[in-house]
Amino acid sequence: MKAGLDIRDATLEAGGQRLLGPLTLQVQGPGITMIMGPNGAGKSLFLRLAHGLARPERGQVLWNDQPARGTMASRGFVFQSTPVLRRSVAANVGFPLQAQGVRGADRRARVADALRAARLDGRADQPAARLSGGERQRMALARALICDPVAVLLDEPSANLDPGSTAALEQLIRDSASRGVRIMMSTHDIGQARRLADRVLFFSEGTLVEQAPAADFFDAPRSEAARRYLGGLL
Repeated sequence: MKAGLDIRDATLEAGGQRLLGPLTLQVQGPGITMIMGPNGAGKSLFLRLAHGLARPERGQVLWNDQPARGTMASRGFVFQSTPVLRRSVAANVGFPLQAQGVRGADRRARVADALRAARLDGRADQPAARLSGGERQRMALARALICDPVAVLLDEPSANLDPGSTAALEQLIRDSASRGVRIMMSTHDIGQARRLADRVLFFSEGTLVEQAPAADFFDAPRSEAARRYLGGLL
């Protein structure tokens, strides 16, 4: 199944104040969409809305023509700070399979493949709490991918990681996208966005100001807000 996100005139509000939107956009098929914008622009809110973690006050958020909130099991979500179960790395990665009732050799094989892809096969029996920050984020992404989701949404997953850890995480993201998973990821790292993105959604003050192919966005941004942001002025 291909990923198809369709947001129709959706808004998020709190206390009568608009936080995000109104948004109307479509994201279809595999690839890497980077969510960009300054602090407070609405990047995290957008990812939560898109996944179904937040309900719109108005409008619709659909994946493959079904409400986002009812289809969350078909997607993965990686937070900036990874929640860790008090279990081994292998048990953390395999937990979604356990929840789905996958048992025995099938689960062990899928966990082994996921750990290998995340370069964590040497850490399988180690307590997850002992992992470094970069290893935790690769574990989180492996866990998000293990049930073969149509899409994975990542909220600044490489924030505060060293360059080596960031590079390893980025490679896992590229590998996932090459296998047909739609990646939607927020970042403040313009260099990272240039390396990974095929499309960019740029937010400012809760508004989707610009959406464009990555090359067009970085070479010739249309909005003043995007030009200021890329120039380090916003």
